[in-house]
Parts: sequence; structure tokens; C-alpha cells
Amino acid sequence: MDRETIKKQIIEIIADILPDQDLSSLSEEESLREQLGMDSMDVLDIAMEFRKNFKIAIEDEDLVKLSSLNSCIEYLDQKISSKSH
Repeated sequence: MDRETIKKQIIEIIADILPDQDLSSLSEEESLREQLGMDSMDVLDIAMEFRKNFKIAIEDEDLVKLSSLNSCIEYLDQKISSKSH
């Protein structure tokens, strides 16, 4: 799975969990929590959807690695790549 596909799926997941948010101008570098006004439950919901959609395990201590769009892409790319080897 390439990075662009991962990014699209991440945005779709966020859009499902936060349907009232405008994601068109989402910065890849800035904190998702700050940009979208997310709380800790939103972060957990998104992580659970990542687990289901990408069929990977995400440890609780790894949640901090899911802070920005870029960090989510990096993290998921590594997890998916290591799973397929």
C-alpha cells in the first residue's frame, strides 16, 4: 500500500469520526488534535478505526505517534510494511 492510499484512508476515517470538520485544508505537519479540536476519545476512536481498516495492532503507548497527518502516515506505513514481511 502506498503512502497516498494510506493518506486517503486516514482522511476518510477522520471524516467518518468527525463529520462536521472541513478536512480540505488539513495541514500534514500540524497536530490533528489542535487543527480539529479533537479530544482523547476522538483519538482513541481514530486509532480503533486504523486497527480495523489496516488490520494492525496499535499499542496504547504508540498513540502519541499519531499526532499529525504525516506522523500517522509514517506510523501506519511502517506497521503495514512490517506486517507484510
